[in-house]
Amino acid sequence: MSRYAEVIVDLAAAQIDHVFTYRIPEGMALQPGQRVEVPFRAHTLEGFVVGLTDETNVDPAVIKDVIEPIEDYPVILPELIDLARWMQQRYHCCLVDGLRLMIPAQMRGGRVGIKRIEVATLLISGDELDEFVRRNRRAKKRLEVIDCLKQGPKPVPLLNSIAPGAAKKLSEMGVVRIESDDVRRVPYTGLSSTRQEDPVLVKAQADALDTLTEAADHGGGRFLIHGVTGSGKTEVYIRLVRHALQSGKGAIILVPEISLTPQMVDWFRARFGDNAAVLHSRLSAGERFDEWRRIRTGQAKVVIGARSAVFAPVSPLGAIIIDEEHESSYQAGGRPGYDAREIADWRCRRDGAVMLLGSATPSIATYMKCMPGVREVNRIRLIEMPRRINGQPLPEVEIIDMRDELVRGNKSIFSMRLVEGMTAALSEGRQVILFINRRGHSTFVSCRSCGYVERCAQCDVSMTYHQWDGLLHCHYCGSVRRPPDTCPVCGSRFIRYFGVGTQKVEEEVHRRFPGVATSRMDVDTTGTKDAHEKIISSFRQGQSQVLIGTQMIAKGLDFPNVTLVGIVAADLSLQVPDYRSVERTFQLITQVSGRAGRAEHPGRVILQTYDPEHYGIQLAARQDYRAFYLQEVKMRRRGLYPPFTVLARLLVSSKDEPDARSVAEEIAGRFNESLSAHDTWQSCVVQTRALEAPLKILRGEYRWQVFAKLYNRPEASDIVQEMERLGHVDHGGVRVELEVNPSAML
Repeated sequence: MSRYAEVIVDLAAAQIDHVFTYRIPEGMALQPGQRVEVPFRAHTLEGFVVGLTDETNVDPAVIKDVIEPIEDYPVILPELIDLARWMQQRYHCCLVDGLRLMIPAQMRGGRVGIKRIEVATLLISGDELDEFVRRNRRAKKRLEVIDCLKQGPKPVPLLNSIAPGAAKKLSEMGVVRIESDDVRRVPYTGLSSTRQEDPVLVKAQADALDTLTEAADHGGGRFLIHGVTGSGKTEVYIRLVRHALQSGKGAIILVPEISLTPQMVDWFRARFGDNAAVLHSRLSAGERFDEWRRIRTGQAKVVIGARSAVFAPVSPLGAIIIDEEHESSYQAGGRPGYDAREIADWRCRRDGAVMLLGSATPSIATYMKCMPGVREVNRIRLIEMPRRINGQPLPEVEIIDMRDELVRGNKSIFSMRLVEGMTAALSEGRQVILFINRRGHSTFVSCRSCGYVERCAQCDVSMTYHQWDGLLHCHYCGSVRRPPDTCPVCGSRFIRYFGVGTQKVEEEVHRRFPGVATSRMDVDTTGTKDAHEKIISSFRQGQSQVLIGTQMIAKGLDFPNVTLVGIVAADLSLQVPDYRSVERTFQLITQVSGRAGRAEHPGRVILQTYDPEHYGIQLAARQDYRAFYLQEVKMRRRGLYPPFTVLARLLVSSKDEPDARSVAEEIAGRFNESLSAHDTWQSCVVQTRALEAPLKILRGEYRWQVFAKLYNRPEASDIVQEMERLGHVDHGGVRVELEVNPSAML
């Protein structure tokens, strides 16, 4: 038996980001991947065993003993330890940052564990039971408990609700046994998940599946299904998962929005029953732990979840499927800022599994890897599904120039064509989706006299008015305050509410269509547990006729009775200061348009815009992805934006603005010195500078950045590592974080 354990202590700090050696006491058995309690300086800490050894160069006199294992099994698989090591290098983080992602967060510190409950079992039957009932005929409550137990073992709390204390008394009398049993906390118990038979595949689906299963049987591969909305991609996912199970392997299916998870869980449970588990952050701590434990013990081999489910302990792994692969939600913020698509790629390459990306609007970077001339190591094979599964045409998209509406005297947020379309759809008993990618009632509150705008005191943003509570909200830090009655600058009473959000759209629907039931789906309405499931289920069952929402409703959802989609303000995402703003606008319009006409009734889309000539709007209306890709690549190449370049920044944050600025300028000076010392580095740099972050104040901290745009060459990785090194220097309490191609540059 190995004498020493190599342990990573559960503290995220660069100074201790290395293995510590501990002695394994006599009689204690440990394995890599187990969690242990260890002495560390004057404290007792949790740690992860990442290796075992019989020899060490550390002085035996200073080596301390492992106190005890926390679990009796390895919570982290060997391949996931290797993944954490890879993440340490790829994302410039501590090893423990990666290891923490491999288990439910609440396991750390013992905040969650196996739930146990007392269960009562009846011990007597037949004549003995009849005699007991005869002798206790006056103990009515005890006999009620006996009747309940005749049907089988029952939880003691349930029996106590019938007759408090009766189960315990019956146990003392020797007719009932009470013992503890594990109880599984099951998410989405409200889903019907009725078992379904496989539908017959159309030719495009069958061809796609043949390609994928052949690859699965011969060492895996990387694929992109580019299929229009409603083309049947999900059925291909399901059949690929079944192939993995038949091969003795498991599969992971990722969705970009938690709102999509209940629908996907329902579909997969209907095919795979209890073999399907779900993992995401909106589960309760107990549900997440129990689902993770079922996966770890092999009771569930199919995992459905959001971004973090990519770390699920599925082994052996047959496939990872990433639905709506273009979504920025697959890129994690904070530390480590991992990309779930890269994690999936690493795991599939290691295990010889299939990585399948799917989208009607693939990201520019992904689609480019499908093009001729790409190096084989980076290449993704393209599978196209250009037609809807049921033969229905894609919805007809009509662009409405809102400038013309103003000329005609229509100052409403709804064009006349949208009102006409809603009237027709609702009168026919159909349903309508209204999409606007901004929550709240009014975007900002301003004084008409002097132009003053109510801004958050902690963040450099305007506050949004929410009608439901009559308050101003900051969507970044969460601060709330009452709107002013008079302008705090000039004293004017001409305070007005400007802009449009989901609440204002809902208000307008109620004004124009009294009596029509609506559902609203945004961050404000989905904060409680299972809120997504309840809203979607209500709309699918026809309890509401109009669904109003943000990007949560723009993708993946299947509502057969929806025949009209209204895009209230298609320009909103075009105005975001980000090089991906046109791409995201195209994706949102195409995806939300695809919610219409998915069954036997044809679909229609009313797209409202103040910029109808923009190529992103025009090509989205035509749903011509290939033309958009060619145009956008041309713009990216000309502007030197990713994937032709790498954008990296050191984000400097401090409560004190001069400190943030001075640290940023100091880092920029050292960075320029490093560049000057390397000729090959200088030729790789497009530009570098220190400047205020676009969102200069966030949650009460001032933000500066050291920004670098680099050509996408091998040297770029070395330059980014140098930026990381400069960021790790002690800056006297000023926080410095490295971001590489962040999902948002604000």
